[in-house]
Amino acid sequence: MELASIIEDLEYNESKPIIKVLFETSFTKEIRIAMMAGTEMKKHQTSFPIVVQMVEGNLDFGVNNEILDLKKGDLIALDGGVPHDLKAKLDSVMRLTLTKNDQIDRVKKVLKD
Repeated sequence: MELASIIEDLEYNESKPIIKVLFETSFTKEIRIAMMAGTEMKKHQTSFPIVVQMVEGNLDFGVNNEILDLKKGDLIALDGGVPHDLKAKLDSVMRLTLTKNDQIDRVKKVLKD
């Protein structure tokens, strides 16, 4: 059994998103991404499918030459190989679900490039 809180010990950074691994299961990695209004994650992609759940806030989610207005409660699933980018319009909290084969370091690398 794994237990974590997506809102406890929440931190924001005015220059970049904050990524925290909540836990890993036998089939997924559950990650919290906290983005202060105005912060961005540049265009990136993964080889594996992902699911993003908006827990709080509002952001522009760029995918397939379209900008989606994601808000609290929205879910989006992407297949591997789909480029996407994010820009927080409000302070935002997301849950990112990765497959077990995906690497957390790949997500962190997006913030460094």
